[in-house]
Amino acid sequence: MRSRTVIAFDFGTKSIGIAIGQEITATARALAACKAQHGQPQWQRIESLLKEWQPQLLIVGLPLNMDGSEQPLTEQARKFARQLHGRFGLQVILHDERLSTVEARSHLFAHGGFRALDKGRVDSAAAVVILESWFEQQLG
Repeated sequence: MRSRTVIAFDFGTKSIGIAIGQEITATARALAACKAQHGQPQWQRIESLLKEWQPQLLIVGLPLNMDGSEQPLTEQARKFARQLHGRFGLQVILHDERLSTVEARSHLFAHGGFRALDKGRVDSAAAVVILESWFEQQLG
């Protein structure tokens, strides 16, 4: 098992959930979500996160319909992944994120009721689900 630090993103046009994890433990935790305007993230915030955590790998959740087909947000998430790679030169992997937001909401609600369902919290919890799902797939 490798011991890379990995950051995952749950891309959205208004908010981007962020989680950090370690490959060696296959666990992740939420970081504060990053605001976005019309799909454009706050690049300075992402850059400072990458400088702070020094990840070796980035994961971007790929939003797909339940049947696996693409939706309008799918290409925007791909573009975000390309921009991350282009700006920071890190390896970026797209990972199927179907049901991550549903799972994140359910977990947050179970642990904190409606008060826990703040948009940024849900997005970052979804990023945790995406990252832990990717770790599980690696353990295969």
